[in-house]
Formats: sequence, C-alpha cells, structure tokens
Amino acid sequence: MNRHRLRMIRLATGQALPHPLMESNMPQSLTRPAFAAALAIALTLGALPAMTAHAQTSAPQASADGTLLSISAEAEARRVPDMATLSTGVVTQAADSNAAMRANAEQMERVVAAIRKAGIAERDVQTSGVNLHPQYQHNNDRAPTITGYQASNTVNITVRDIGKLGQVMDALVAAGANQINGPSFDVEDKESAYDEARRAAVEKAQARAGMYAKTLGLRVRRIVSISEGGDGFPRPMPMMAMARAGKMADTPIAAGESSLSVNLDIVFELGR
Repeated sequence: MNRHRLRMIRLATGQALPHPLMESNMPQSLTRPAFAAALAIALTLGALPAMTAHAQTSAPQASADGTLLSISAEAEARRVPDMATLSTGVVTQAADSNAAMRANAEQMERVVAAIRKAGIAERDVQTSGVNLHPQYQHNNDRAPTITGYQASNTVNITVRDIGKLGQVMDALVAAGANQINGPSFDVEDKESAYDEARRAAVEKAQARAGMYAKTLGLRVRRIVSISEGGDGFPRPMPMMAMARAGKMADTPIAAGESSLSVNLDIVFELGR
C-alpha cells in the first residue's frame, strides 16, 4: 500500500497506521473492524476516478453550436440466384416397424445414388430427419389400434448449378423419392451484394442530410455514428428468367431474382 493510500486511511480514521504487513504492531485503539472499514474507504476513493471515466464514455455529442440529425436509409442490391436448396426423401409403409425401415432404407439408397450421380458434392447433402411412426385405426367405441408403421428419411441438398435443378429433381423422383420440398434460391456471394447495398444506403442518407441542411440554412459537418441492420435473407423477386436443363421433359424451374437489403441508421452533425 503506497503512502497516499495510508494517508487516506489515516484521514478516514483519525489514527496513524502501522506497516500493513505488521499486524502484530497494530495499536489496540485501532481494531480490526476499524482497519477493514478504513481500507474499504481508501479503495473506494481510489476507484472513483476510474468510475468517473467510465461514466463519461457515452455516445458522441454534437458541438456546442451543432445540431444532430438522425436518418434511416434502406437500399437493396439484386442478384440472379446461383444456387438452390431443397429437401427430398422417401416415405414407406409396412405392417411392422422393421419392414417399414428396411423398405425405406433400400429405396433411400437409390435416391442417394441418384444424388451423387447428378454431381451433388458430399458437403451439399445432409440428412435432416429419419422418422418412424405407428399408424392407428380409430374406432368410436374402442381404443385406437396400430395397423402398421410409416418410416421416412429426408435429406437437404444444395444444387450449385441452377441450370440442372429441374433435371436433378426429375432424377430424384425416378430413383424413388416420393417427397420433394423446395427449391429455395440463394446467392453464394452475398457480401459483394451487401456492399453494393451499403454504398447505396450511405449515398441516400447523405443526400437526405444535405437536403435537410440546405432547407435549414446549415451544412453537414460530419457523420457522428453509423449502425447497420438488415434482414440478412435474400428476398425473391418477380420471375425474370427461366432455368431449364437439357430436354423439354425436365421440370421447368424459374430462378427469378433475389433482393438483398441493408438498413443504416446514420447520425449527422449540422452546423453553420
């Protein structure tokens, strides 16, 4: 403990203190509780500057002769999707649970083989659920009875060549898939699209701030703060293009466009 702290303890208690490590030399008039209280006061006083500095860390303020203007601006960038995700699988039924699962596994094996044959990479195939449920017959005057079992196996796949999407879906059905949900379209390189939207949002906010400043006979001095928000999900737009692959028999798929948006909250300082 330094001399400054010892002096503070002395002022708080009105009594001199011995060396802090020589407790045996502590005067009887300064009891241990009093010493502890004095030490707590000293530590509290020593922490006050740090606490004050922390309290002063707040949002930027306008200059004495300035005015803050908060503007929200939204902008979007449109991209043609270059990838799609869908779920596919097999549902089978049998009198007993074992037979239902075996039949499902055999049929699902053919579906997975078709996925690989279509050129879908291993990283783009993920099992999303394997389920087995009893099927019941309900009678008004009796308890429900099990009449059989239903097994299902579903996988999520990502198709990175939109032009082959219809062909892939047809191949899945031909291999034995009796469930298909999707597709959902996406853009692989979202960041460049978001950057485009960010630039547009900043320009929109700056133009609006300039309009306010000019109307008020002021000028824009600086940007005080920027915060970003956004839904983070591409939104589908009205159909702009058709993606077909090979033969006319392939299922037609409309990829359309996706819109990626960004919301900015920007605070400007206006002044003379």
